[in-house]
Amino acid sequence: MQLLTLMARRFVAGESAEAAVSAIKRLNKRRISTTLDYLGEECHTLAQAAEATREIRRLFKLIADNGLDSNVSVKATQLGLNLDPSRARENVLSILEEAAKYRNFVRIDMEGSPYTQMTLDLFHDVFRTRDNVGIVIQSYLRRSKADIEGLLAVGGRVRLCKGAYKEPVTIAFVKKEEVNDSYDQLTRMLLNSGLRHAIATHDDVRIENAIRYAAKKGIPKDRLEFQMLYGLRSKRWSELVAQGYRVRIYVPYGTHWFPYFYRRLRERKENMMFVLRNLFS
Repeated sequence: MQLLTLMARRFVAGESAEAAVSAIKRLNKRRISTTLDYLGEECHTLAQAAEATREIRRLFKLIADNGLDSNVSVKATQLGLNLDPSRARENVLSILEEAAKYRNFVRIDMEGSPYTQMTLDLFHDVFRTRDNVGIVIQSYLRRSKADIEGLLAVGGRVRLCKGAYKEPVTIAFVKKEEVNDSYDQLTRMLLNSGLRHAIATHDDVRIENAIRYAAKKGIPKDRLEFQMLYGLRSKRWSELVAQGYRVRIYVPYGTHWFPYFYRRLRERKENMMFVLRNLFS
């Protein structure tokens, strides 16, 4: 527990959104944007989903009042997708409506494979009436190429990550080389789209491959946005900013840090080794 508490202090910006504001201000001073994330997923009651919705809705005023360069990420099961998809839709639309008042943007995170199609369906549904929303796609899922094709067809904005959940080989690439090859292929698709997407990775090879491909195609630097996690590779953030690229850091806050870490460290041993290397570097 002591190790987990130490990790939480390093990788979670605080227990309240107000506590996270100072961390975001420090990042903004370094010309780094952020995504504010209220920790929590797979709520057990619709009352919990309603509480999470209220908390997330108030973030947009907090961001505006403090002059922060930050948008917001949400998890669909935090808003009730696992209990009642129609209620989750109402909650997401409520959040998007509030975000629009402040000209802000919301990203719907991707969770484990039981929720992949449900999350995509939710995104496509709300995107018909609200364009201030994006979604996350995981390169290790075999379906992701087709999913990105569908998203690009409607103008959806994507954050591409590798994926942190343990999935069966029938639906996911399990070899590192396959995951990386998929990531590079999907990155090229996103860069070719003409939209500004997010390349979310701590992998230097993936980052450099994206940079080289963009340069080859004459894609402006400000069309590339690299995203990383709060507490990991701070020096690299500054290097990319100095090179003229957009950088956005995923800043989580809240009291539900234990399941946030435990689930990821339990699911893939690579996650534990990566975090430990960065914790003591």
